[in-house]
Amino acid sequence: MHRFSERLRSTLKISVLNKSGLALLLAIGGSFPSYSMEVRGQVALEHRQFFEQGIAGQTGEQTSVTLEPEFYWEWHGGQSSVTFTPFGRWDSLDDNRTHADIRELSYLYYADEFEFKVGISKVFWGVTESQHLVDVINQTDGVESVDGEIKLGQPMIQLTWLQDWGTFEGFVLPYFRERTFASPSGRLGIPQLDTDNARYESSQEQHHIDIALRYSHSIDIWDLGFSLFQGTNRDPYLQGENPSAITPVLVPYYAQMSQISTDIQGIFGDWMWKLEALYRDSLDTSTAVTGGFEYTFIGVLDTSWDIGVLAEYLYDSRGKSAPVLGQNDGFVGMRWVANDMAGTEVLLGVTQGFDYVDSRTARVEASSRIGNAWRWNVNAWWFNSDERQDPLYLYRTESFAEVALTYYY
Repeated sequence: MHRFSERLRSTLKISVLNKSGLALLLAIGGSFPSYSMEVRGQVALEHRQFFEQGIAGQTGEQTSVTLEPEFYWEWHGGQSSVTFTPFGRWDSLDDNRTHADIRELSYLYYADEFEFKVGISKVFWGVTESQHLVDVINQTDGVESVDGEIKLGQPMIQLTWLQDWGTFEGFVLPYFRERTFASPSGRLGIPQLDTDNARYESSQEQHHIDIALRYSHSIDIWDLGFSLFQGTNRDPYLQGENPSAITPVLVPYYAQMSQISTDIQGIFGDWMWKLEALYRDSLDTSTAVTGGFEYTFIGVLDTSWDIGVLAEYLYDSRGKSAPVLGQNDGFVGMRWVANDMAGTEVLLGVTQGFDYVDSRTARVEASSRIGNAWRWNVNAWWFNSDERQDPLYLYRTESFAEVALTYYY
């Protein structure tokens, strides 16, 4: 009782700090730990301009606003922490793209060589530029980006064991999230797609418990990763409800899958070699590989500029029957890094199909800072396909340029 009374007499001190955002420090005397809270985030205004009218007659203009704050608390000297990152977008054209998500709401505890995380979070695996084959934990937020790099928050329990000879991670994923798609009346939408009646191979549907294991290690110039996954396939199979119809209704089907994969990156001077490969047993069985290199010219023309030249090959053993892009394609690109105070970068890339010779995409990604709190981005995508069997054919009229202005606080 005496110790409890001493704790009740502890003093409460509050101070406000301004370091990479708003930080609120609650220092509690006595035997209580000190707490800190940090708030930061970003607000963005984006506009897309499409070069052609959509297949369903959609307009060529699309404007949206996004808000993504981040709240961070820690105590016990950072040994325990909670992160909360909600996300929301309002879109002028597509109701499906007007949506909200919890990107992260997780508790993290670490002690010596162990880390424990529980909640909603995001995990990234992969090294290649043109696509990320092995990135399988989180579901793709399909209304957010064309390249599939933006993910939905995933409920998970994660345990990490850190050793000098490698890092082991185990994941229990108790809930599955369906992929988001633009509406059929929106841009980059799939005509006759019915996402309200998705089907599952597992009778547990979204409540099937998935598991994953991963080992990663850096050895000299090499970064190595090996992963196992058992659970619901993040890539839906789009199955026709009435195949004989001229435009059959498509319904997402989420099969079970087992996957073993690896990602390897090696740096040899100015060369960076990259490889992602997997074997997947699902509704169909396939192997897939994406690999290549990036060579960087340092200080071009006696300037601070760096120019990287990229080349990758994308392979899927299913060939023309693969329901994805990149079944037999080549990617080439160039990355320009100005190395200036504004962090200016430009990436140019072209993906050319070899099975479908008229199938190709081109993209431009450019960004730079304006002062300490603002950043502009310009992204452009061009799609070309003349063959109906090509998955890219759905986007043949969807080429666009996008301009975004983001404020960071």
